This record gives sequence, structure tokens and C-alpha cells, in this order.
Amino acid sequence: MKRLPVVLVFAVSTIALASCQATNPESVISIDRAQGSEGNIASLTQVISNNPNDAKAYNVRGSAYGRAGDFSKALKDFNTAIQLNPNFYQAYANRALIYRGMGDLKAASNDYNRALQINPRYDVAYIGRGNMYREAGQSNNAFSDYQRAINLDTTDPRAYNNRGLIYQQRGQHKQAIEDFSKSISLSPNAPLPYNNRGLSYLALGDEENAFTDINKALELDKNIAEAWVNQGLIYERRGETTKARNSYARAAQLDPKYQPAKDGLSRVR
Repeated sequence: MKRLPVVLVFAVSTIALASCQATNPESVISIDRAQGSEGNIASLTQVISNNPNDAKAYNVRGSAYGRAGDFSKALKDFNTAIQLNPNFYQAYANRALIYRGMGDLKAASNDYNRALQINPRYDVAYIGRGNMYREAGQSNNAFSDYQRAINLDTTDPRAYNNRGLIYQQRGQHKQAIEDFSKSISLSPNAPLPYNNRGLSYLALGDEENAFTDINKALELDKNIAEAWVNQGLIYERRGETTKARNSYARAAQLDPKYQPAKDGLSRVR
């Protein structure tokens, strides 16, 4: 059977950040409808009404506004939190997320740097700044920030998953698999680390484990175009053309502009 070349389709687990344009709010802040609901925001507003000088309350409501996609109100609340407490490093890191969503990378960088100046052990800010570096193509700087977070014994799975993506990009797939596995152990219901680990298994020629991981990613979330393409690639490598075509078609349905899905369909039609 003719073996197809391994094509790594990298799934982005953090925001897809362009340097010159704002991003979709939902791609910046993990949407939790309960936390961003009108009812929750109304409750937080009542807390602020009762305690107008409570910086923490503004920070929490700012996060809720961010999850609801209302960046202007989120920014206003984080500004107020910082005015009330200039050393509120969590608010700086949260405001950096909003600036990233608005496409203002300079302001986001300044806020991450300020958060880390106040608290050099704040892993969340290292991860956030690392994500910004990685999306800007500064992988060495991103790697350093993820490493700093990991050295602080972070339990945030993003640090391991995103460092794994850099290992994967460098062709260091054994190290990537270790990082993706650690990320999975910290958050076993997150689909992207399974997909990412599957790609590294595939690059090492371990098709069985790759297929298991990619299918697990799709079991957890059936709306990941990259995972459908990766599943299709394995079917194609196995000569199961009909199944490959179905997988590529599903990816193309989810993202009509996704070129790997188009390329896969053109090969198996």
C-alpha cells in the first residue's frame, strides 16, 4: 500500500492572534456562559453597589464581561480594579487578555510585564505572555515563558500543552508527547492535547496510538476541523478512502476555508 507523507496539522489551543487585527472574543477568553450570564453580572453589580471600593469585585465582574464578549465594559472594570489597587497583579493579567482580544499587543505586553513585576511567581501571566509570543511567531520567547511557569510547579495544563506545541514544531516529538500527556493528566476532558499528541505519535510512526488519540479528541469535541482532517489522513494512509472522504468532508463543513480539508478531499475524490 502506498504510504502517504505525514502531514502535521497543528491545532491551536490558545487564541489565533493576528498582530494587526482584533480577534473573536470567544477565541480569547474561554466562554463560560454561566459566569458571563446576565444574571451573574447583575449579582456582581449588586456586590459592587454594596462595596464600591472592592477591587476584587470589579476584577471578577470584568472577567464576567470578558466571557460575555463585552470588552469595553470588561476593560472599564479592570481599570477601576487597578486604580483601587495598583498592585493587583491578577487584574493586570486579566486586562492583558482583553487588550489581546482588541488587537493591542503592546498594551497587553505591558500588562503582563507589570503583573510579573509585582509577582514574579504568577504562572498565569507567564502562560498568557507565552501565548502572545507564540502566536506572534516568537517561539523561543514563548518556550521560555512556558518553562518559567512549569518551573513554578504550575497546575495549568496550557503551559504543558503549549510547550508541547513548540517541541512538536521543532520536531522533538518524544518531548512533545510527554508534555501533551502531562496536560491531559491535568485536564483529561480537554480535546486538543489528545489531537496534538496524536500528531506527534503519527510523526513517530505510531499510527495506532495516533488514531486512538485523535478519535478521543473527536469524542470530546466533534467540532474540531483539524482533528477530522487528522482522522481522515490516517484513514487515507490505511487505504480506507470512503472513511477518509467523510472525515475530510466533515472538516470542510466545519471550516470551508480550511486548506488541509480541501486538499484531502481533492486526493480521495
